[in-house]
This record gives sequence, structure tokens and C-alpha cells, in this order.
Amino acid sequence: MKGKNGSAATKSPKGKKTRTVKVDYLARVEGEGAMYVRINDAKVEDVKLKIFEPPRFFEAFLRGRDFREAPDITARICGICPIAYQMSSVHAMEEICGVKIEGPLRDLRRLIYCGEWIESHVLHAFMLHAPDFLGYESAIHMAKDHKDLVKMALRMKKAGNELMGFLGGREIHPINVKVGGFYRVPTRSELKPLRDEMEWTRDAALESLKIFSKLDIPQFKQDYEFVGMRHPKEYPFNEGRLVSNRGLDIPLSEFENVFEEEHVEHSTALHCRIKERGNYFVGPQARYNLNYDLLPDDVKSAAKEAGLGPISRNPFESILVRLVEILYSCVEAIRIMDAYEEPDAPAVEVEPRAGTGYGCSEAPRGICFHRYRVDSDGKIVDAWIVPPTSQNQKTIESDLWHFAQKYVDLPDKQLQWQCEQAIRNYDPCISCSVHFLNLTVDRT
Repeated sequence: MKGKNGSAATKSPKGKKTRTVKVDYLARVEGEGAMYVRINDAKVEDVKLKIFEPPRFFEAFLRGRDFREAPDITARICGICPIAYQMSSVHAMEEICGVKIEGPLRDLRRLIYCGEWIESHVLHAFMLHAPDFLGYESAIHMAKDHKDLVKMALRMKKAGNELMGFLGGREIHPINVKVGGFYRVPTRSELKPLRDEMEWTRDAALESLKIFSKLDIPQFKQDYEFVGMRHPKEYPFNEGRLVSNRGLDIPLSEFENVFEEEHVEHSTALHCRIKERGNYFVGPQARYNLNYDLLPDDVKSAAKEAGLGPISRNPFESILVRLVEILYSCVEAIRIMDAYEEPDAPAVEVEPRAGTGYGCSEAPRGICFHRYRVDSDGKIVDAWIVPPTSQNQKTIESDLWHFAQKYVDLPDKQLQWQCEQAIRNYDPCISCSVHFLNLTVDRT
């Protein structure tokens, strides 16, 4: 696949003793952040992913609210992945209330998640990340030379948005998900037009994988600890244990005993780490590596034809893994729609009770963990939310450090371009990540 700038090299920086590679306002990411890399005598001395977007205090907003309000409040955290927040919150609340959702209602929750993965992954892979590989400033500039590809991406994204909008009541910050199920569920006949468009999107995802497999992928592999959810029978969306490739295998209730957040001066988003081990990697590549065996055979075959094996350790291959997950989402959505039988009721009755509940779902960018404490009247006493981008911050900085060191001889402009690309490998959603738990007001 031919890009605008390709791999054209520019003048070598040899002879410069101290170099600073920085971007004050990162483009093609959700939210506001900056990149800083300082190199002295060909050695990387400092790296920072600076996040300066103001914190949003969502945990504080939730305190004192009725437990039934959590899905609608948390959906406002993100306009791209609101389903992740809704699903994590409803599962936590249902655990507290002793309710387990099964059958068609459970399937509909997976179906609406398929829509979110499709619209979010298409947005990132085609509009935000592909221009890096092809040498364009933006998808608008890319469209001049790749009009058909951009048109195909827009239709794929629309299919994901329509699925979310139909099941969720609207595409942005959906309102149809509730603790216990949905406010309204579809009829079989209403799903028919969505199924037809999902077949087209599945074929487009296959074609896209073939096109993107020809991209010039930078060579860069690291020894990551991948963390994600693992369900015994299905590629994970909403349920499962937290596992890693280094032996982690815990229920959600153990999260706070294994992980910890810390505040660093250069970020308004807390950094999350594994206690006594450090940074880890969440997102599509972690899911793929930890759950490859649960993908359908035709999806595995498509991944193999695109050059992916069962394990992918090069974060620049994340663009291909996202396309594999778009394909999986289409296959799963069609399966659910074909098997769908209307439930007797759109939701089960849920009565409040006191307790602590945990929810975690696989947002497009990785695990989205929630913990709530609720009193006997159903009021939320305490809330703790750990978004995926805050979990990836330390790994992004580690990547920047090692990538800049490996390619230290690149000219500044090219090194800056590829360091930005390395950040976008993670599709960071900065707006999601900036909400602190503790707010102290000292009035004297």
C-alpha cells in the first residue's frame, strides 16, 4: 500500500549532542496531551507522555446517587466507548444486588458491544492511525489519494454507530441500558436491516485486512506483560477473570490487591501499575494474545493471511489486530442476531441492597475496571473507576524510551513522526483517563 511520504530518509542528526523531540499538542488522539523526549549524546535521558487535560471527578459525581443512575452517569465519561462504562457499572451493581443476566438479554449486551468495537476501531485504524503509516497529516489529506478506502471506512463506522444507536437509544452516551437489562429490546424483524449491513461490514473488514497487511510496519518488539479478561468459552466483552501472560489469574474482587494507582507530576491521569512488578499492557493486542484460541476459525485464518500469528508483540501491529477484532465483532453480531429470540421482559427486577460490587469489561482500548459500594437504600457510597488509557500510560512511556533509543540516528522530524505513531499504537483516550478519586477541600 503506497503512502505519500513512504520511508524517505532525511538528514542524519549526527554531531548534535543534546536533542529534544517534543510535540506540545498531540494530534489524532482523543483529549489533550503532549510528548517529550530528551536525548543526550545519543542516549535517551528522559521521556514523558504529558497529560494536561483537567480532571473530571466522575467518581465524586456518583457518590450519593441512586445505584440505577450509574449506567447513565458513567456513559458520559466517553463519547467513543460509553458502552464499556455502562457494562462495567451494570455488572458491578448486579453483583451487589445478587442478579445474574442470562439468555437473550446477555446476548444483546454482547451485541451492543460489537457495535462499539466496530465504530471505535474503525475510527482509530482508518482515520487516526493509517495516516501515520501512509505519511499523511490526517484522514482528510489521505482521502485525496485513497478516496475509496476512506469511503469504505465511513460506511463501516456508520454500521457500528447504527448498531449502538438502535440498541442503546442513541449513538453517543446511550440511554437504553439499565441495571437488570434494557428499557426496551428489539424484535427479530427490527434486526434484519442491521444484519444485512453487518454482512457488508464483515466483507469490508476482510478486504481491509488484506489492504493493511501491505503497510510498512516498523520493527519493534518488547517483552510486555499483557493483561486482559478471559472467559472460558468466548472472546471477552463483559465477563471473565483478569489474566496475564505472566501468570496473573484473579477474580475482579482482587484487583485492588494486585494493582495500584500513583500520581506523577506530569499527568493529570493516574498511572496504574502492578504492585512490585510495574507497567503492563491492555487493549486489543492483550486481548488477542490472551484469547486467540477463542476466535472463530475463519477469523484466525484472516489474521494469519494478514501476517499475524497467535502472539503479536509489536505494538505497531495493533492496527492489524484492531481490524481482526472488527471482523470478529461482525461475525459475532451476525451470530447473535441469527439466534435471537425476544425475551419475556426487557429487564429483570432488581432491588437495592448494601454491598460492594466489581465490574470490568473490555473497552476498545482495554480493560475498564469499576468498583462500587452501595448502602441498603441503594445510594452509592463510593466509586472507583480505572480506565484503560491510565493503565497503558507507563507502557507508552516505556515504548517511547526504547523506540527512541533504537532509532536514535533518525533525523528529528522522522523520529518525532514515529514516536507520535508509537503513542497512537495504543489509541489513547485521554479524556477518559483524567479523573482523580480524592478531592480535599480545606476551608478555614
